[in-house]
Amino acid sequence: MKAYIVGRGAVGTFLGERLQSIAVEVAYAPRTLDEVTPFEADLAIVATKAYDTESAIATLRKAIVAPERCVFVTPQNGVTNEEQLAAAFGADNVVSAALTVPVDRDRDGRVTAANAGGLAFAPVGDRAYNWLTATFASAGINVKVVEDWRAMKWSKLSLNVLANAGCAILNVLPNRLVHFEKIFALEIRMIREVRAVMKAMNLTPIDLPRYPVNALFGVATLPSPLARTLLANRIASGRGSKPPSLLLDLRAGKPQTEVDALNGAVANAGRALGVPTPVNAVYARVLDDITHMPQLWPKYRERPEALLAEVEAEMRRARALHPGGPT
Repeated sequence: MKAYIVGRGAVGTFLGERLQSIAVEVAYAPRTLDEVTPFEADLAIVATKAYDTESAIATLRKAIVAPERCVFVTPQNGVTNEEQLAAAFGADNVVSAALTVPVDRDRDGRVTAANAGGLAFAPVGDRAYNWLTATFASAGINVKVVEDWRAMKWSKLSLNVLANAGCAILNVLPNRLVHFEKIFALEIRMIREVRAVMKAMNLTPIDLPRYPVNALFGVATLPSPLARTLLANRIASGRGSKPPSLLLDLRAGKPQTEVDALNGAVANAGRALGVPTPVNAVYARVLDDITHMPQLWPKYRERPEALLAEVEAEMRRARALHPGGPT
């Protein structure tokens, strides 16, 4: 078997190393399109940031010799990646994936992975790929097969948005965010918005390896003080001192983040479906503004009252648009 991986970050390297451990021939895409050479792959993995999916498709078009005989797997965060790949290579050739194994790089650049979590697969088209799940299972990864890929990716999104954009905007780690009582109440509200959008889309939450998504939504329905206590303890003990992805991007001065594929996707879906999503809308807008105008960041760094004021203003606008709605 031959695998081609676009994206040599922690996720792409982790998956590549696991495949190599079972004698799969793995090739990584070069950094520039000019350097891409043809490769006969049975499997192509897109492990880039969501905003790089379009460029990844350009790489794959040039690299994959016979795309009709290749399966394209996307373990990327956020939503809309599958639609882009399906438009390029056909839905039957695309498999959605959700990786819940915590992976990172150590100080020497080596990829480290926790002995927890797993990889969920869901075909986008009508074709089943039993060999694909068997391959990753034999590589020592806990594999789960899911029928509804949209429900799976929106379930993963609910995990990705928690203590992510809020931390980035305020420039704090999760174990500090949980002590901003009013801001953490917004985190609860944000999860409720995701669930409301999923309901409007007729998507049933799916539990993922290591992460009981249904329990997360269940906690979010509890009275806010109790929900804050339960989630704050889980976040502080689980990833309290680890900077979330959006904060890492801001600190690195990257010109773009995945917030549009996360909170922005919730806000866009909410607008289309008539579901109020003020918290997600503000998080997406403010983080995008900071990304493009870094001079705005001091307004929010360690200043929860500034972010809270933005959300309250958005809530007032939402009430005006949806009188009597859950705002």
